[in-house]
Formats: sequence, C-alpha cells, structure tokens
Amino acid sequence: MQELRTLIGKEITLEWRQRYALNGMLLYIVSTVFVCYLSFRLKSNQLNPLTWNTLFWIIVLFTAVSAISKSFTQERAGRLLYYYTLASPRGIILSKILYNSGLMIVLSLAGFGFYAFVMGNPVGDIPMYLLTIVLAGIGFASTLTMVAGIASKAENNAALMSILSFPAIIPLLLMVMKLAKNALDGLDRSVSGEEIVVLLALDAIVISLSLILFPYLWKS
Repeated sequence: MQELRTLIGKEITLEWRQRYALNGMLLYIVSTVFVCYLSFRLKSNQLNPLTWNTLFWIIVLFTAVSAISKSFTQERAGRLLYYYTLASPRGIILSKILYNSGLMIVLSLAGFGFYAFVMGNPVGDIPMYLLTIVLAGIGFASTLTMVAGIASKAENNAALMSILSFPAIIPLLLMVMKLAKNALDGLDRSVSGEEIVVLLALDAIVISLSLILFPYLWKS
C-alpha cells in the first residue's frame, strides 16, 4: 500500500507539472460538445435520446484514448529503468490503472455534466447512468492502460495503441451502451442487474490479467 500511495502520488505530481495535458483534455470535451450542439441542436428543437446517448459515449471513448495513451509514452527509458530498481511491476501497473481510473471518472462525470447542460438531459434514471459512467471509466482505464504498456515496447506505439485497443474495448463498450440505454429509458433497475455484473466481471478480468501479464512485459 505504501508503494501504491507513492506511485500514485508520483502520477499526480507529473500530471500537475504538465497541466497543459489535463487542460487539453478538458478543452477537447468542451469543444466537441459545442460542435455537437452546433451540428444537431440548432437544427432541431429536440435531439433524439438514442443519438444523444451515442454521441456522449463517442466523446468519452475518444477522451479515454487520448488521456490514457500517454501513460507509458511520457516515461523516458532511463526513468523506467530507475522505476525497475525501486518498485514491483505489479505496483507500477496497478498504480497507473488506479490513477487513470480516477482521471477517467472525473473527466467523464465533468463531461456528462457539461454535455447534459448544453444538449439537454433525457436520462430517465440518472443514478444508474452515473454508475454506468463510473464502471465504464474503470473499464476503459484498465484496458487502455494495459494496451498502452504493450504499445510502449514498440517503435510505432501510436499505431499499435489504436490497433490493439479497438478489439479489446468492443465487449466493454457493448455492455456500457446497453446499460446506458436502460438508464436512459428509465427501466427498472432489476433489468440492468446482468449488465452490471458483466461490467464488473470485465473490469476484474482486465485488472487481473494486467497484474499477471505485466511483470513479463516489464522485464523486457
């Protein structure tokens, strides 16, 4: 736990020193929402709820890719070697997953607030929709963090990140969209129980695989 606290503190310190990256992600969300408003809202008095939901998760997905792809690329080779002598690989990957999960949850909730303010809020069950955002943030962060670790070992890591993340994120995205649609329609919460369990299972599987496989990747 002490190692995790130290590593997460290091991630927060690096992010604070490079505030332009966080500001850039917030600007990306705001500008994308505003473009959607100009494209859809001004042409009709009401946006279709299904379109509203789809646009929101497209924004969240691309925000996740841009925010988490730098998890390992911003680390220089000398610094990684230094970490190798001080911390365990499981501590490294778990700290990055926890930090990126927190970052994604904050960005997604902030994006949802601004998106609902600008584009209207047709969600029937807001607590369930917020729970979906939290589970999706953890899932996106854990999956993309592991993919970013794999891609960092290749020369063309940006292209590899895009190629590997797409098939890995599809099952999670399908469950997220289904659960979000249930919350959007205001269905009884018992209907969404299976999707919640599947999302929790997917998050747990990805985190477990990261803890098992990352030490072998870290040694290379």
